[in-house]
Amino acid sequence: MIKKVIYIVLGGLIMFCCKPKTKEKSAEKKVDIFTEAQAYYGSNMALAVKYLDSLAMVDVHDPKAKTYFKLARKAFKKAEPYASYLKPEVGHRANGPALPILTEDTQKILAPIGFQKIEESIYDGIESEEAYARELELTKGLLVVLREYIPQRPITPQRFFIATHQQLMRILSLGISGFDTPVSELGLVETKTSLFSLLEVYDMSIKKLITVANPQLDKEFRQHIKLAVDFIGEQPNFETFNRFVFIKDYLNPITRNWVAIRKASDLWKPVDNYPFNFDAPTFFESNSFNTNYFVPANNRNPSEKQITLGKKLFFDKNLSKNGTMACVTCHNPNKGWADGLSLNIDNEGNHLERNTPTLINATFQKSQFWDGRSPDLISQISSVFNNDKEFNSSVHQFSSDILIDSTYNQLFNEAYGGVSAKNTEIIKAISSYIATLNGFDSKFDKNIRGEVDSYTEQEELGFNLFMGKALCATCHFMPLTNGTVPPFFAEHEKEVIGVPANNKNLKLDDDEGFFQISKKDLQKGMFKTPTVRNVAVTAPYMHNGIYKTLEEVVNFYNLGGGAGLGFDLPHQTLPFDKLELSLNEENALIAFMKTLTDVPTGLID
Repeated sequence: MIKKVIYIVLGGLIMFCCKPKTKEKSAEKKVDIFTEAQAYYGSNMALAVKYLDSLAMVDVHDPKAKTYFKLARKAFKKAEPYASYLKPEVGHRANGPALPILTEDTQKILAPIGFQKIEESIYDGIESEEAYARELELTKGLLVVLREYIPQRPITPQRFFIATHQQLMRILSLGISGFDTPVSELGLVETKTSLFSLLEVYDMSIKKLITVANPQLDKEFRQHIKLAVDFIGEQPNFETFNRFVFIKDYLNPITRNWVAIRKASDLWKPVDNYPFNFDAPTFFESNSFNTNYFVPANNRNPSEKQITLGKKLFFDKNLSKNGTMACVTCHNPNKGWADGLSLNIDNEGNHLERNTPTLINATFQKSQFWDGRSPDLISQISSVFNNDKEFNSSVHQFSSDILIDSTYNQLFNEAYGGVSAKNTEIIKAISSYIATLNGFDSKFDKNIRGEVDSYTEQEELGFNLFMGKALCATCHFMPLTNGTVPPFFAEHEKEVIGVPANNKNLKLDDDEGFFQISKKDLQKGMFKTPTVRNVAVTAPYMHNGIYKTLEEVVNFYNLGGGAGLGFDLPHQTLPFDKLELSLNEENALIAFMKTLTDVPTGLID
């Protein structure tokens, strides 16, 4: 909060203490420029509530129902940046997927509500009049919470710029992909609303600062917004819209402008406790995401010495009790930091129950293991130490066998000031090393950033299918392509997709996934959404490694997942319908996925 400056007036003389007070007064004036923007967000949320009231007054089959729904969503999208920044959980519930939710604290199953559930009812049909009325009532309740909260929290520069950055991410990952509006396919039209709204808020807040500091930047920003809106058009076709061109030639210039605008305004210096590197010009840079946000607080900003120690430990079999396993045993840099096996191997050479995932970009996942039971890498590595089928070494007892290598004493002294009596620092060091195994300079990244122009028509079609018709990006969110949900990146999606027991596709696999932890039928056969980056070099696929090729994987999704294969899956989160991809489209999708390859060497500079 910005402190108020108290001016003391004595005998008509205004006493100015010193320069800091002048700076504070200046900062206070800068905050005042957001008053109109705050009213804009609040009035649009109030308007969204009113349109929901109007929607409740008409029959669900009345053509006016769709009109009021669209208007309510339009108003919500205008208010969404600030409202959802202030209340992320409420904002996401209001505009999240139409799926039941299992609460973590009470373990209660909550029925789906929000705009996407209302959308299903209006466009696909209602379960009952009572259920539909309940959806409207509860969704309105969420919007009322947001409406009432907006005026309570004055917009500051930090809130303004973070909220806007989040909204630009929403456009990329949730809007143009169809995640926001999976049935009505309004996402492209709503992207225009979000862009127009960004310009409106800019005009009523920081425009004057920018026109003074950099008038050319103001002109470019306006032009890029106009060009992006014009590219979308009046009635965009969801399936044929060229998202590759839109992002590369229209959205990326806007994000570059916005970073420059923030800097030119001189209102706020970025913080590092959010997912984004706010100085990255696009969301596709090698440093677009802030690694520190994704790791536990007690292991942030590791030193080079700690990372170097972690690397040596990663390759050391003496960490395991019987000396047969190291991290590299299952995560081989020559195999995309996986192991190339259908099922990984335990410390006695027997098969474990699941496939080994890659470690590339693993730090950007908010859950580890296929069932998502560990929230971060430190927890995941600790589980490997404790597992009697893997390292079988206690986390609380130092693995002294590693000291056979005398160089460790020096490494531990340099990294942590000595050798601990526990494995805690070993685990932290390994985690810090793994957090360096990131790859965001693939052929795709270089092309989408506009650095090179080597994409083929087939690869471009594949990307557009991934982001559109094939619905891949509604679970594998762009640009990370994993299940960590943007724009807050605080949770990781898990899905029930109905993976078969083998590639014959005749029987459902009996691995119950997250159900083994939750014991809720809703989550039977549920697994986390992995990254698609480097998928071309990390075969075989699925939690049980049944598919050896990407062709098999794409065919599985094209058929509608397990339910499409005829399995009894009442809680499948994947759409049951076939995707109706042609063979040419399937091949294009695979061609695109192959451009996501960027395997780090794991070397420390």
